[in-house]
Order: sequence, then C-alpha cells, then structure tokens
Amino acid sequence: MSCTDRKIDHLRRQIPRFDCVPGCHDCCGPVTASSEELARLPVKSEAEHDAALAEYNCVHLGPNGCEVYDQRPLICRLFGTTPNLPCPHARGPEQPIAPAVERQVHRLIATTRQRLV
Repeated sequence: MSCTDRKIDHLRRQIPRFDCVPGCHDCCGPVTASSEELARLPVKSEAEHDAALAEYNCVHLGPNGCEVYDQRPLICRLFGTTPNLPCPHARGPEQPIAPAVERQVHRLIATTRQRLV
C-alpha cells in the first residue's frame, strides 16, 4: 500500500457520514480523483464516460445511486460535510468535518495527479 493510499484511508475515516435524501444525486456530477482512488473503482468504457459527461453525471452514478459508494473519492465524501460544499437539501452530519481535516483533503487533492472520474 502506497503512502498516498494510507493517507486516503486515514482521511476517509475522519470525514463524517450522514444520510442523504433518498433518491437525491444532486452532488453526483463529474469529479476528479487521484490515480490511487481511481484504481479502487471499476473501469468504465470511453462510451460510458462520454454518456455520463453528456448528462453532467458521474460515470459511477447508476439508476439507484452511487454504484461505488464505499470506494467513492474523497471529494465526493466532502459534499455536505462542510459549508464549502453544502448539501442542496441542507443535510449534513451532526458535527461538520474538522477544518484541519478538510484542509488535509484539499492538500492531498492539490498534490496528486487528478483525473476525471
């Protein structure tokens, strides 16, 4: 396991969880992720990527929601946990993400090669 993989796992454990509005996918647009995060996701074809982008969706958004929820990238996990990426339905955890952890997530994103999911 690489140093970046360990950092990803460490940060994932620190991002608070909360229940989304059932059926909502408002924050499931195209995002970027590091190569390490992408390696954890199923490979999608170019046609699948093109179709998702044409709808401004994530390629891993299926009819019943996120198909890779347990392995979703850090940026996806931040949605709704911070005032910087608010849930459009005002949902969120009882305790928002600690500002220091949010900074660490953004630092990791800024220092790793990002690719469109």
